Amino acid sequence: MAKKSIGPVRREFSPWEHPDHPPFIEFRNVTKKFGDFVAVNNLSLEIYEREFFALLGGSGCGKTTLMRMLAGFETPTSGQIFLDGQDMAGIPPYRRPSNMMFQSYALFPHMSVEKNIAFGLKQDKLPASEIDARVAEMLRLTKLEQFAKRKPHQLSGGQRQRVALARSLAKRPKVLLLDEPLGALDRKLREETQFELMNLQTELKVTFLIVTHDQEEAMTVADRIAVMDKGELVQVATPAEIYEAPSSKFVADFIGDINLIEAKITEKSADGVRLQPVKGGFTIDSDQTSDADVGDTVWYAIRPEKVRIAQGRTEEGAVNQVGGVVWDIGYLGDVSIIHAKVGADHHDTLRATFANVSRMVENPITWDDEVVLSFGRDAGVILKG
Repeated sequence: MAKKSIGPVRREFSPWEHPDHPPFIEFRNVTKKFGDFVAVNNLSLEIYEREFFALLGGSGCGKTTLMRMLAGFETPTSGQIFLDGQDMAGIPPYRRPSNMMFQSYALFPHMSVEKNIAFGLKQDKLPASEIDARVAEMLRLTKLEQFAKRKPHQLSGGQRQRVALARSLAKRPKVLLLDEPLGALDRKLREETQFELMNLQTELKVTFLIVTHDQEEAMTVADRIAVMDKGELVQVATPAEIYEAPSSKFVADFIGDINLIEAKITEKSADGVRLQPVKGGFTIDSDQTSDADVGDTVWYAIRPEKVRIAQGRTEEGAVNQVGGVVWDIGYLGDVSIIHAKVGADHHDTLRATFANVSRMVENPITWDDEVVLSFGRDAGVILKG
């Protein structure tokens, strides 16, 4: 059995932990070139049935190209793509057991909601009774029954998004491909819709593959995430693994907010590693092991919420604490973000966040305060450059 995943996973659903479990979608040594530009570079990836999988990365990383090759809108330059055991080579998009929902929704403006949902079913010449039953099911699942007779222009952005989703699912594809599906929604509605997508995917037991550049969206909806950069996979793991145990400096920096401290390894033992930040001023003791040698330069990555902050001065000989001066503060309501100047001559910045659990704070930390920042031996990870 493979290593057990870090963080929460759906009960009794983690097929990637079992090497003998067959993948539902497989990219095998896939390369896609546009002229001299390599959009996807010799990429291999396995996705499992009923999984909600996210392709995450910045613009131009190859995530949309990868999805379009699965959908049949692009042809691989080399390599193979399998869906449910079948090689997709030469199979046109309309013959593939997948459906794609575009960011623009592409609804027919002259058709009502129910006719938009029924369109693909009529193209497939399904019996009228079955079309009516599927449309009714989709209207129920997407909570659109009362809007069935309306035209797209009479709907809100969130409602149009649900119509496009219902139309995509009405044909009962084996895989639903979602290309930045929530990009046009405002933040609050986007957050609500993310959970609606998750509930719908669980109820229908359909494999979902979502392309997004929104880290929070991928972390919320996906069972696993593939982080991509320059046409290659950088890390494939659960959201918690991506966040808590990034495989590289790139992933650590790309996902969420993080402190990246350049440091040299000064000691190694069975209990862990001691680091000296390059800019000096304090030492870091970590219970992590590292294959880097004493004297090597590495990066110590620690999330701001794992850094404790208090008013006062450092204690002599205490582990993983450093004095600093508050340089900047961000108050976000539920949490506050503190930027403190630390290290020798205050040449480095360390970020800490803390929850505002009380409405009233008598002595809040404020600008120019002297503070102590500290963290546990297990709080961060050691990464090579």
